[in-house]
Amino acid sequence: MKKHFETLAIRTQADRSPHREHSVPLYLTSSFVFDSAEHGHDLFAGEAEGNVYSRYSNPNADELIKKICLLEMVDDGIATASGMAAVFTSLAGLLKSGDHLLAGRSIFGSTHQILTELLPRWNIDVTYVDVLDPESWKASIRKETKMFFMETPSNPGLDLIDLEFAGKLCKENGLIFNVDNCFATPYLQTPAEYGADLVVHSATKFIDGQGRTLGGLITGRQELIEELRFFARHTGPAISPFNAWILSKSLETLSVRMDRHCRNALDLARFIETLPPVEWVKYPFLESHPQHELAKKQMKQGGGVLVFNLPEGMNAARAFIDRLQMISLSSNLGDTRSIVTHPASTTHSKLTEEDRLSVGITPGLIRISVGLEHIDDLIEDVRQAMDALL
Repeated sequence: MKKHFETLAIRTQADRSPHREHSVPLYLTSSFVFDSAEHGHDLFAGEAEGNVYSRYSNPNADELIKKICLLEMVDDGIATASGMAAVFTSLAGLLKSGDHLLAGRSIFGSTHQILTELLPRWNIDVTYVDVLDPESWKASIRKETKMFFMETPSNPGLDLIDLEFAGKLCKENGLIFNVDNCFATPYLQTPAEYGADLVVHSATKFIDGQGRTLGGLITGRQELIEELRFFARHTGPAISPFNAWILSKSLETLSVRMDRHCRNALDLARFIETLPPVEWVKYPFLESHPQHELAKKQMKQGGGVLVFNLPEGMNAARAFIDRLQMISLSSNLGDTRSIVTHPASTTHSKLTEEDRLSVGITPGLIRISVGLEHIDDLIEDVRQAMDALL
């Protein structure tokens, strides 16, 4: 019988130990014991299955990977110590000197730094494309192009890429299609359905969902994951067993939490649209979002993040943020607690002003990661803070 997402997230677990525990235990060990010298040889030679060293594999990481692969509907995966470790590994583990990477211009600030400051050190060229102009992407493909990397929805502008169009384009041109699915999570969107070869996550965000721990995930086609596993095994971005255990347990409540995040975010976005100081609001399932129909096509709901713009700029944005009484001021997202961020001066401050404006990050842009509080309390906090601008 084919099981639903919620059941897979809860009922997928590692084999029980002889103690018959109901919840998977923690395996806080750096190494594992071999049955014999021959058994140790066979493990290192890949001729036997089992654990050798927790930098290579660990039962807690294995359970997390098994679970996320089922939810993303892919063959295989690896877990890393952070979301950025996952992004970097998915790129550096497959690209080599002379390769060309195509990337959507709307990406997270640290990812931008990898693409513009680190990859060029190894003679890997990068071309940014406008995510809102899919027809133009093909013109940027070269014979050296190996991979197409995209976020959807993007951070922080909430631009969407057409996954079906991008998947077909990559298949026609022999490109690895690499999708950052952090904002949507596999509960709202499964890029592999549209041809994604790799799907990466900062599990620190909505997958953990409670601001407790760091973690990253790379899932996808088995032959690509095998290459990445070799890279990760010898470069060491391994997730800790404890963090893997937390994230695996977190997946059990992902669907419940995301339903509430999405409902709160849509209601708060609709309220903010009514406020006079606000120029515009963007949220994928808001009817005014320019890609609203695309969002409904490839996402189950709109996610837990919204952005809006105050046309009076930086001073107005800071005045609003400083007046908030409940919503936390932090650079994180995906928490049970709602969080407000000013991207131009924090998460995307290392970009040039020109680069920020090219992806819609204006001085007055405010991002809210909408948490699980009661919607009336969220609306009241935003309302009283906005009163200061009237």
